[in-house]
Amino acid sequence: MAKTMYEKIWDAHFVHQEPGQAALLYIDRHLMHEVTSPQAFEGLNIAKRSIRNKHSILATLDHCVPTKLADRINLPDPIGAKQVATMINNCEQHGLTLYDMESKNNGVIHVVVPEHGFVHPGMTTVCGDSHTATHGAFGALAFGIGTSEVEHVMATQCLPQAKSKTMLVKVDGTLSKYSTAKDIALAIIGRIGTAGGNGFVIEYAGSAIDALTMEGRMTLCNMAIESGARAGLVAPDQKTYDFLEGKEFAPKGDAWDQALSYWKTLPSDDGAEYDLVIELNAADIAPQVTWGTSPEQVVPVNQTVPAPNDFEQEGKQIACKSALDYMDLDAGTKMTDIEIDFVFLGSCTNSRIEDFRAAAEVAKGTKVPANVTAIAVPGSYMVKEQAEQEGLDKIFTDAGWEWREPGCSMCLAMNGDQLKPGQRCASTSNRNFEGRQGKGGRTHLVSPAMAAAAAAAGRFVDIRELEQN
Repeated sequence: MAKTMYEKIWDAHFVHQEPGQAALLYIDRHLMHEVTSPQAFEGLNIAKRSIRNKHSILATLDHCVPTKLADRINLPDPIGAKQVATMINNCEQHGLTLYDMESKNNGVIHVVVPEHGFVHPGMTTVCGDSHTATHGAFGALAFGIGTSEVEHVMATQCLPQAKSKTMLVKVDGTLSKYSTAKDIALAIIGRIGTAGGNGFVIEYAGSAIDALTMEGRMTLCNMAIESGARAGLVAPDQKTYDFLEGKEFAPKGDAWDQALSYWKTLPSDDGAEYDLVIELNAADIAPQVTWGTSPEQVVPVNQTVPAPNDFEQEGKQIACKSALDYMDLDAGTKMTDIEIDFVFLGSCTNSRIEDFRAAAEVAKGTKVPANVTAIAVPGSYMVKEQAEQEGLDKIFTDAGWEWREPGCSMCLAMNGDQLKPGQRCASTSNRNFEGRQGKGGRTHLVSPAMAAAAAAAGRFVDIRELEQN
């Protein structure tokens, strides 16, 4: 029987299932940061359990880490400082690999891990972080887990899981120059909603997905969780193999040839059946901007803010009204008339070298208005070093941006980088919920190039018109 990629990975990792209970899956890779791991380590210590496979774990410090150099030396937040110290102590006690703030490999976990080739096609990968879905870009079944599950995986290397349904999101055609993987992700969420993926693992396919770089595929899979999906997958291909070959944790020698042979069997078989199929035309996907307080509240940049009566379902009408009130927007306002106070370029969604190149191309020769603050936060020290070698940092600083140290930064309000009440931000992150970037802060999700254009204009801009002009 023809199988989907998800079914192949599931079958390869299935351990056991008792009648009436969830199946037990073997877990290949376990990623960690300082926020969701302390209670799990404490649970292990209380139960006097050891970690089953230490080599399966890679840890970094990212959520609580300040992006201003002076603050990294003396962490100003006592809670964050305690979480960082606890993580360091736990990793030392258990002999785990940790990229701490003094490591040249430090950065955001979902940026750092691919840089070292730690996750491979066909693997199961977990982390106490919802955006673990990022690693589906490599054809790995990757998903976020809770604190008790973190402890369970450390102790047993297995995890009880209910089998998901399968959804194929097929995007064919060619994207316009300034439409990106971020815009594909937002367009999909706008189409199916933040609950549209509930109970599913999404496989992204089609000529537009094939054309994406590995960085673009990571951005796309990163946001699978924002559509409610358990995980996102892209079939491995030559781009995947080229990206992994030679990296620190990639197979070497004969092991590489054996791995490659297996990886090539992973793509879904011809005739494999999915529970749901969604199709989009890449040519129809314009640069996107969210207007509300959910990723599904999104429109193309050349459209207007919707009104509650534009929606058929009562729930969405209520959500629209609530979002307009929080965001302080009037229905019918042109997206390009919305002024901003802040721009954030970073996060595990858009903080790779490709993202900074795209933003720098737009930012070059521009100047950030005096009433706007723009910060560029690389996802890792490897990204930061490469960007500086290419002179991208100078493009940003010449344009009036702040060039920061790596970290999660303003993706979430817990490390010193946050909006003040009422401030409006063009953000390349993944969530625009109320208070996500700071109490009373208003977040609009965009691509890196769109963020750079907004920084220069002090408002949202249709970057397709910039090139025409």
